[in-house]
Amino acid sequence: MSQVVATRSIHSSLTHPTSGSVHHRPPTSLKPPTFASKVLPQQRNNRSKVRSPSCRVNARKSAPAEVVPVSAADDLKIEEELQHLRGMQQLGDTAVGMWSKPTVRRKTKIVCTIGPSTNTREMIWKLAEAGMNVARMNMSHGDHASHQKVIDLVKEYNAQSKDNAIAIMLDTKGPEVRSGDLPQPIVLTPGQEFTFTIQRGVGTADCVSVNYDDFVNDVEVGDMLLVDGGMMSLVVKSKTEDSVKCEVVDGGELKSRRHLNVRGKSATLPSITEKDWDDIKFGVDNKVDFYAVSFVKDAQVVHELKNYLKSCDADIHVIVKIESADSIPNLHSIITASDGAMVARGDLGAELPIEEVPLLQEEIISICRSMGKAVIVATNMLESMIVHPTPTRAEVSDIAIAVREGSDAIMLSGETAHGKFPLKAVKVMHTVALRTEATITGGQLPPNIGNVFKNHTSEMFAYHATIMSNTLGTSTVVFTRSGFMAILLSHYRPSGTIFAFTDQKRTQQRLALYQGICPIYMKFSEDAEETFRRALDLLQKQGMVKAGEEVALVQSGKQPIWRSQSTHNIQVRTV
Repeated sequence: MSQVVATRSIHSSLTHPTSGSVHHRPPTSLKPPTFASKVLPQQRNNRSKVRSPSCRVNARKSAPAEVVPVSAADDLKIEEELQHLRGMQQLGDTAVGMWSKPTVRRKTKIVCTIGPSTNTREMIWKLAEAGMNVARMNMSHGDHASHQKVIDLVKEYNAQSKDNAIAIMLDTKGPEVRSGDLPQPIVLTPGQEFTFTIQRGVGTADCVSVNYDDFVNDVEVGDMLLVDGGMMSLVVKSKTEDSVKCEVVDGGELKSRRHLNVRGKSATLPSITEKDWDDIKFGVDNKVDFYAVSFVKDAQVVHELKNYLKSCDADIHVIVKIESADSIPNLHSIITASDGAMVARGDLGAELPIEEVPLLQEEIISICRSMGKAVIVATNMLESMIVHPTPTRAEVSDIAIAVREGSDAIMLSGETAHGKFPLKAVKVMHTVALRTEATITGGQLPPNIGNVFKNHTSEMFAYHATIMSNTLGTSTVVFTRSGFMAILLSHYRPSGTIFAFTDQKRTQQRLALYQGICPIYMKFSEDAEETFRRALDLLQKQGMVKAGEEVALVQSGKQPIWRSQSTHNIQVRTV
């Protein structure tokens, strides 16, 4: 190994701020940015080939196109790239194994909800190979015994996997308002009168129970009730002490235990119910990595949960689900109190006008990025693949938008929980995210990210390590026990992969959620140089770096490992 002092690189990047990943992108990308400009014009016009400086869309004028003759060698290159594209399109016929170690490492992580379609050992292994990074347990369905089985299987996978780790997320049910049981589905037609009652056990053709005693007090005449997030809608016409009389606006088939929302309102229920506390205790006992807390309305809920976890000495991070109208005015305080946020677009689009959802998604991602928090985009990402083997083009664009906006992770719900094509859904999400990332210029920082970490010298070193990585086109290597420095680097979005070595299994699993991080478990030795050498040897043996390739090695963070508390450094090493 040869070692290069990094001082000059940092100085150069500071004195020449225009140098960076815009002009020095890593050589490894899924396809060259000029792929379409080389292939498609050739198909339309054999006389010219147009080169574009990049695939990103911005407000600047593009550089004048360079027109050059097409040679026989160019034809061969084009044909090779077409063959590569055809190979990428064969999603359904490709062996699962090829997706486990892509030529280019995907940065945006994938959260998969585990359910009846995927709760076996075979399927969890295949999901992990296909690209799953986080396994989500939806506590709205199943019981502790079924979730225990899944948790045990994920832990078994983690124990035997040498180069991969799957995080475990427990998603609380929250204060859901649902209709009662029906002997058989009811068909509602527009103009029909229908009643919801707080009396228990009612299920007739024109009246059904609701599981929420304050339902009558929460709604007003004129309110719009949405069933299943808007699949059906009814307007409130009148109410009595125990019933709400409605008129059907948009009809459909009403089944048992359907989710109810009031447009623009949230139920006056606690965000964490008694059932949720039982589930949270279950998560503590099983040492899950994340809680996704449903219907969080204010920061007090997050503080309450974190205090409880602290009393249990439980190292579990809290992800708040933004899905209620009441949470929007408190976004900043809620996200500040948490470890990250999930944009739960289903209920969010039911309680608020649907045209607000994409704007809120962008805002929530921006807030999380500026605060250095994880952010997940969820709900309906590949909804059609619950029953169909291919996605709609709008769904593909939806994934690409979430990736471009800077989401740490994108989530599959019913697609993997009870869908017919769970593996294909993961493969599509993997491929679309990977292709989109290949067109994104690295090093684009959110405007206020420095404010969050300004009390830590590590923040400055993470920034300069990112500048160095982008300038030299290298990956970044960091050694961490708490995960702090790796997460900090992730939020700066360096163009290369962040290889985070840790000697803590829990830290390795937690880092699986964060964008751009490849968490690797390795025991540290007392000698720093020996650990560095073993780490780079491991990366080389697994094909993650090549001989002669440079990597940026960062030593910083809250907890010094081999350095003194006041010493931080960045090195560039050649493998």
